[in-house]
Amino acid sequence: MATTKDQQPQQINIELGEKEAEGIYSNLAIITHSPAEFVIDFTRVVPGVPKARVLSRIITTPQHAKMLLRALKDNIDKFEARFGEIKIEGQPTPQFGFISNPPKDEKVN
Repeated sequence: MATTKDQQPQQINIELGEKEAEGIYSNLAIITHSPAEFVIDFTRVVPGVPKARVLSRIITTPQHAKMLLRALKDNIDKFEARFGEIKIEGQPTPQFGFISNPPKDEKVN
């Protein structure tokens, strides 16, 4: 939490609804951006099924996207320190995972 010299940390109460607590499994994220925002579309690709639907879309500012990157890196570093390195080679196919700015003429399954 950000604070200035004379401020107390601000407490934020975050409510987690029952549906949101269940979570959504995603094995593919498509990331695009404009000068004002980053868009992350989460989907799930199933082998043998040629179509996938976006399950959740997150739209955020470039600043928050960078803060998310830092927070993910921090958590991955802590995870690997405790459980060992996360290996990513040997993924089923290149289409599973994260795709950044697919070309306009390229269709993403």
